[in-house]
Amino acid sequence: MKLNAIVVGSTGLVGQRLVYYLTNHPWFKLIGLTASKERSGKKYMDAVKWSLENEMPKEVKDMIVYDTDIDLITSLKPDVIFTALPSNMSQFYDIELVKRGFLVISHASNNRMEPDIPLLNPEVNADHIFVSKLQKERWKGRLFKVPNCVTSILTLALKPIYDDFGIQQVFVSTMQALSGAGLNGVPSMAILDNIIPYIEHEEEKIENESLKILGYITPKGIKLNDKFYVSPSVHRVNVLEGHLESVFIKTEKEVDIDDIKKALTEFKENKIKNFDLPSKPKNPIIVREEVDRPQPRLDRNEGNGMSVVVGRIRKDKKNWIKFNVLGHNTIRGAAGNGVLIAETLLKNIDSLDI
Repeated sequence: MKLNAIVVGSTGLVGQRLVYYLTNHPWFKLIGLTASKERSGKKYMDAVKWSLENEMPKEVKDMIVYDTDIDLITSLKPDVIFTALPSNMSQFYDIELVKRGFLVISHASNNRMEPDIPLLNPEVNADHIFVSKLQKERWKGRLFKVPNCVTSILTLALKPIYDDFGIQQVFVSTMQALSGAGLNGVPSMAILDNIIPYIEHEEEKIENESLKILGYITPKGIKLNDKFYVSPSVHRVNVLEGHLESVFIKTEKEVDIDDIKKALTEFKENKIKNFDLPSKPKNPIIVREEVDRPQPRLDRNEGNGMSVVVGRIRKDKKNWIKFNVLGHNTIRGAAGNGVLIAETLLKNIDSLDI
């Protein structure tokens, strides 16, 4: 039997991706879409400016969009709720919904760093889902968070290196796609013939979220990893989709390039119960040997957008490794990861006692 799902905030880029992935999903049935009051009451095809490369699924075109109202959402009795709202709205809706006993998977940045709220990149830290049991002390439901898009891509590449060789320091310089700012995020006159070397609050998110995803489970929740630190510099570039990150890692152990390549290509996942999921890519990390790869236009759709692609792996002095990693920011870094989290939870729902 499929679980009934709702997308709260269905008309933005992440909301559209969620609608696309949940339509005809083998485990979930999309029963409701919400949007702002001025869009509610319309058919989805009339309420949304569809912006994906894939055609809007015919199954959702005539669905009536609901107002984003707590009581209305409650009346639909969903099994799982995906929220794709701005942080100022998500702060209210996420909490009110979990107070009413719902399972909520949220894409907004608020509450990501709370120790009892799992911040999930499933191949990296799926075992963190069990920390959510601590939420029973304050809510009837459960809240799970999707990480920042850069963090999702970065930590997938860091995990096998950290496990096999240890990490002392990470520096990362990002070249982030326009879609990361949303449909109306960057004015054309600001980005044409330009690179913007600042994205508000982005560097802090990467620094802190990476250490939580690679952190430790304690009786009080997730403790941030204190073995290394992450120092980012972020840049918005004139690319539609696909974040490219230039990564510099100082390892604890002496390694060579072949060791790093082997660790990345052989990495599969953080193994928990039955980790065989529809959205999980066969190879979460793909290593390219060409000197000029990865590139957003050529590599962002690997693994249906759920794989990250690593290239230009080279060794510097004193245990420093350098490489580029690319990931699809609205799929691996957002909606696709949200659906993968939901699949992970469903496979382990008996152990979670939800």
